[in-house]
Amino acid sequence: MAKLNLDRDIVDNCRELANQITHPILVYVNRHSTVSIERSVLRLLGFDGAIQTENGMEFPVANLILDKLERKHLKNGVASFIASVKKRYPRWSQEKMAEKIIRNELNIEKLDDLAPDKSAAILKPWIDKAIRHIDKMRYKKEEMRAKSRGNGKPMKYVIVATGNIYEDVKHALSAARQGADIIAVIRSTAQSLLDYVPHGATTEGYGGTFATQENFKVMREALDGVSKELGRYVRLCNYSSGLCMPEIAVMGAIEGLDYLLNDAMYGILFRDINMKRTFIDQHFSRMIIGRAGIVINTGEDNYLTTADAFHNHHQVLSSQLINESFAKSAGLRDDQIGLGHAFEMNPNIEDSFLFETAMAMLVREVFPRCPIKYMPPTRHMQGDIFFSHVMDSMFNMVGSMTGQNIQLLGMATESNHNPHMQDRFWALKSANYTFNATRSLYDEVQFIPNGKIMRQARQVLDRTQRFLKKIYQRSLFEGISNGFFAEMPREKDGGKGFDGVFERSRRYYNPFMELTTQNIRRAS
Repeated sequence: MAKLNLDRDIVDNCRELANQITHPILVYVNRHSTVSIERSVLRLLGFDGAIQTENGMEFPVANLILDKLERKHLKNGVASFIASVKKRYPRWSQEKMAEKIIRNELNIEKLDDLAPDKSAAILKPWIDKAIRHIDKMRYKKEEMRAKSRGNGKPMKYVIVATGNIYEDVKHALSAARQGADIIAVIRSTAQSLLDYVPHGATTEGYGGTFATQENFKVMREALDGVSKELGRYVRLCNYSSGLCMPEIAVMGAIEGLDYLLNDAMYGILFRDINMKRTFIDQHFSRMIIGRAGIVINTGEDNYLTTADAFHNHHQVLSSQLINESFAKSAGLRDDQIGLGHAFEMNPNIEDSFLFETAMAMLVREVFPRCPIKYMPPTRHMQGDIFFSHVMDSMFNMVGSMTGQNIQLLGMATESNHNPHMQDRFWALKSANYTFNATRSLYDEVQFIPNGKIMRQARQVLDRTQRFLKKIYQRSLFEGISNGFFAEMPREKDGGKGFDGVFERSRRYYNPFMELTTQNIRRAS
C-alpha cells in the first residue's frame, strides 16, 4: 500500500543507475576468483576437516591444500586440480587425497590438465552429494516454516553474544520462549579479518562467538528442538562477511541457517578488506545463499554510526539499491534480499520521530517485496538505561507503524555491556506489548500530502538519484575511494586480502557456480 506518493519514474531511474554502476564490477568479478572461493569449492567437495599442525594448532584442510598450490595450479580452479588427482588415483578418498597433498607426497606436475567437461564427469558424485544436501536442508526449513504458527510481523530478532556456544544456546532458548522469532549469534570480534575459519565448537570469544560449522550445527539443533516445543519455527542468523565470506555461506547452507549477514560493501568500509576481493567473494557467496534458500541481511545501518543520519540517508538508500542489483545478478529473489536500515536520528532534533518514520516508510515502499531488516538506535544510546529504553520503544513504534518485516530489538544496556538474559527479557516484553497494541496501525495510518514526512521522503529520494548519478559518472571503485559511503574512504588496491585475488584462465572450472542457480525454490 503506497503511502508516500513517490515519483515511480525516479525510483525506476535509481534502479537503472544502480544496475549501470554494478555492471562493470560484475565484468571484473566474472574474470577473477579468490582463495576463499576456491576453499569454498574444496569444502563443498568434502574437504571440510582440520589437521593439527606441528605447533599444535588446528588448521582447516581447505587452507592447507591451497597453501600447497601455486597460482598456476589455481588458474583453472581448484576443482580442476582435484579432478586431475581423482583421475590419477580414483580410489583415494578426500581424506587420503588431502593427506598426500599436504605432506607433499603427490607429484603435482605429472597430473593431467583436464577440460571442464572432463572434470565435471570425474567429480559428479561429490558435486551431486553437496547439492543434494543443500537442497535437503532447504526443504527441511520450508517444511518447518509451513507447519509453524508465527507471531506476526515484524518478526522479533534478538542477539546472543557470550563467546561460548553452549552458553549462547541457553540464552537463545530463553529468548525463543519469550517470543523471539530470530536468533542471531554475534560473531567474535575481528573474525572477519581471519583468512581461515576456526574448526569445531568454541567456548571462548571476545564480543561474540566464533562462526564455525560445528557452532552452526549446535545452535541449529537447539533451535529445531525449541521450535517443535513451541509449535513455532525459530530462525537462525549468523555472519557471512569478511575474508571467508564464501566459506561461511557454504557452512550456513550445509547446516540450514535461515539468515546470513552478507553485504557488498560492509567489509570494505568497516574492516578495510580489499574492495576487489570483497565484490568477487560476495557474488559467489550469494550464489550459494540463493540455492540454500537463505535470506541475506545487508549492513547499511552501519553507515549511520559514522555518518549523520539526518543528512546522509541518501547513502543508505543508494547502497540498498546497489546491494539489490548485486544480489539479483547472483540469483537471489526479492524475498531473499533483506536490506538493512536503522533508527539513528539524533534524538535532540525536533520532530526526529517524524523524520525516522519518513526514512523507514521510504525504504519500505522502494523495496515492497524485500524482507526489510530495521535496526535499533546505537549511536545515540546512553548509560541512562531508562532513556535508552524509551528510544527503543519509539523505534518499535516506527517499525510497527511502517510495516517493517524484521525488527532487531534494542537493549536498554546497549552502551554498557553485551545483553544479559534479563535485558533481553525486558526488550522482548516491551516489543511484544508495542506490536500487539499497534497490530493494525500500518493499515490505519495515512500521511498528510506535502507534510513533513512526505517532503522528507521525496527529498531523500531526489538526493539518492543525484548521488547515484555521481557514482555512475566516476565508478563505484572511485566512489568508495573518495569516501562517498559512511565517510570511510578506501583504496582500490589497498586493504586486506588483495593478494588472494587471481585471474581465471579460459579453462576455469567451478561446478557450483552453475548448479547453485538452478531450480531454486521460493524461500520465506
